[in-house]
Amino acid sequence: MDKFEPRKVASVFPKRRQDMFRWDGWGYKDCKFVYRDGYMTFVGNRYSICGQKLDNFRDWVVDMFKIDLSKINPAAEPPTEFPDPLCNKAFMVGISEAGIDYSEDGMDRTMRCHGQTLTDVESLRKHKYKRIPDIVVWPTCHDHVVQIVELANAHDVALIPVGGNTSVSLASTTPTIYDRTIAVVDMTQMNRLMWVSEENLTACFEVGIVGQDIERELGKLGFTLGHEPDSHEFSTLGGWIATRASGMKKNRYGNIEDIVVRVKMVTAKGVLEKQFTAPRVSIGPDFDHMIFGSEGTYGIVTEAVVKIRYAPEVRRYQSLVFSDFDTGVHFLREVAEQQLQPPSMRLIDNIQFKCGVLLDPAARWYTGIVEGLKYFYLTKVCGFDMDRIVAVTLLFEGDAKAVAHHEQEVYAIAKKYGGIKGGEHNGKKGYMLTFVVAYIRVSVASGVVFFLMVF
Repeated sequence: MDKFEPRKVASVFPKRRQDMFRWDGWGYKDCKFVYRDGYMTFVGNRYSICGQKLDNFRDWVVDMFKIDLSKINPAAEPPTEFPDPLCNKAFMVGISEAGIDYSEDGMDRTMRCHGQTLTDVESLRKHKYKRIPDIVVWPTCHDHVVQIVELANAHDVALIPVGGNTSVSLASTTPTIYDRTIAVVDMTQMNRLMWVSEENLTACFEVGIVGQDIERELGKLGFTLGHEPDSHEFSTLGGWIATRASGMKKNRYGNIEDIVVRVKMVTAKGVLEKQFTAPRVSIGPDFDHMIFGSEGTYGIVTEAVVKIRYAPEVRRYQSLVFSDFDTGVHFLREVAEQQLQPPSMRLIDNIQFKCGVLLDPAARWYTGIVEGLKYFYLTKVCGFDMDRIVAVTLLFEGDAKAVAHHEQEVYAIAKKYGGIKGGEHNGKKGYMLTFVVAYIRVSVASGVVFFLMVF
């Protein structure tokens, strides 16, 4: 296993992102909420709710936000005119001579001028960007990045490294500077699995690799990274390092700074890289910890050595229902105090609960509680108020025996706080809907903020 040739990964990201991803918001362009002829559906074929009628969700949105769905904002039109690029001819010549692919196409530049804050989305839809990158460059190896940085230094070009452009900190939003050429360094074509060490349970990746691609490739070898931020489908390893990312399964696998063992970074003064892969040393400052969360300000990370684990034998989902939010918090606190946290444990408040369960076409969670567990029992015997109840979604991983014991311990604590099991289906659905709810974007109309944009 330790003898390993670098392996190019088939990336989810094409160079022309606009062919696959939305230009004006989150996610795949073929997946979206649609309201037509009185029915609401989520179109596409990538998620479990695709193609299903979401009438329960439609009714909840109308009631919750007092929206008249007959008066829908028209879809935003893609821009057809773009700010002229500020061309630095010497830089362009150097990029061409180095054999590095680049583009000055307006839509290529627009697709990489932003993150995913609500400010970014509004600016895109209203064509408010007066400054976008002047050029997009696609390095395919570490040496390319070295050459790009050297050329930028020599010709006073500003560089912005990007991965999936899922940032919510405005770090990837083009700054309004007009006296320098701005080049976006799109890292997504640098996505090779460089090597895997089964003996040390480590692997080395180029950091342009996307989260879902990491798990797919490691899964083929019987391993997992275990890092799943909400943006897991589209964000990259380099982005996780740059933003000091946390994931849904951090209780088991840690945050990104716990997973990454070593990074290689190209700076204006040269390449920084530790000459060992030991998980910890006791001498000297560790520059890696300056890189986590640095948002690309110190340089461009090109490769990272990460800890990997054997893929779990068992992966089991569950859900628990509690009478109110405070009770749910007390449950989570005791689980944490006893150090019994499962890999993922999320408390969902009443509004999120209703929103999430009604995104299930059958609304099984809600109807299962009301009908299967008996509405009378919940409201009269347990004293639950259906407008106050909350849920906790759980994910257990490991070998079968350990998972079974872990579940028993957690459920015993839940019982102390009056928690009722909501079922494995609902736990899995709640976990997976994390990736769907990101498509529910905020629309601003008549000064009122709504949590739904329909087209």
